[in-house]
Amino acid sequence: MRVLDSHLHLWDPELLEYDWLEGPLAFRFADTELEHARLEHATTEKSVFVQAETVEDRFLDEVRWVTTMAEPLGIVGIVAGARLDRGSDTVAHLDGLAAEPLVVGVRHNLQGEPDGLAVSAAFVTGARDVAQRGWSFDACVRADQLPEIARLAGAIPELRMVLDHLGKPAVGTAAEPLAPTSEWVRDLDELARHPEVFCKLSGLPGEAAGDWDAGQLVPFLDAAADAFGPERLMWGSDWPVSVIGPAEEGDPHAPADGSPTYQYTARSRWADAVAAWAADRGHGVDAIMWANAESFYRTDARPTVFTDPAPRRRGILGWLRG
Repeated sequence: MRVLDSHLHLWDPELLEYDWLEGPLAFRFADTELEHARLEHATTEKSVFVQAETVEDRFLDEVRWVTTMAEPLGIVGIVAGARLDRGSDTVAHLDGLAAEPLVVGVRHNLQGEPDGLAVSAAFVTGARDVAQRGWSFDACVRADQLPEIARLAGAIPELRMVLDHLGKPAVGTAAEPLAPTSEWVRDLDELARHPEVFCKLSGLPGEAAGDWDAGQLVPFLDAAADAFGPERLMWGSDWPVSVIGPAEEGDPHAPADGSPTYQYTARSRWADAVAAWAADRGHGVDAIMWANAESFYRTDARPTVFTDPAPRRRGILGWLRG
């Protein structure tokens, strides 16, 4: 099975600043750590890096840092951080990103933003500029924000957009699962009416706080397939955000107090769960695990980028600023 992970994060708090990292996530997750989290059943593995919400003035530095690791890690595209409501500053930032050959799209993380921002005049103008550059937009929103994203899609029908994490519905836990709500299904269906909007099968293990099983999440995958059709679905790991939870059985490093910890096999388990679901439903495993993401992000047309890996650790702060 070939896999193109449509939603991979990397970060290093020693090199870039992050205001949101805490607990088991407040450590380095980069090249070495990813090599230890490779997918067990993937014959070929590539990834699209999605911005990890470093502080705003380091968005471009983040792109440059990830580019240094792209070739050995199999990263074929970068979804860069961008604020789309900054007017001329947004244009200047997008111009800077245009010089980075691996950039395929941008993400303005909307899940913590006030209602109405995504359909404000400033944001729509910035998003329209993204579309004109041929890039895509990753929409990371809460379930209650789905109608707003549908309005954005209606305002800019030419904007290729992908919904991260199915809109973050409440899924419960393995022991106490929740069914999809009628409101979430309704709003997902409405968003899917826009043909340029895709959906990532990602993030649900994180919404379950790492306490999940495949059967619990199948109804949400089915709802996404019913709304978008399998041709607009793509798998994403949301690594390492979605691999934090109760210690896995046999973990010799499990915290004695039972607190959440890193789950070593969770990335592979999520890939296997979605692939098994797709096969069972006859949706086309290769499309969901590889081809749809390749087509959406246009990574098959990206040039090969070779970089000097020497600055990866020592002296990288000065190199990034340069």
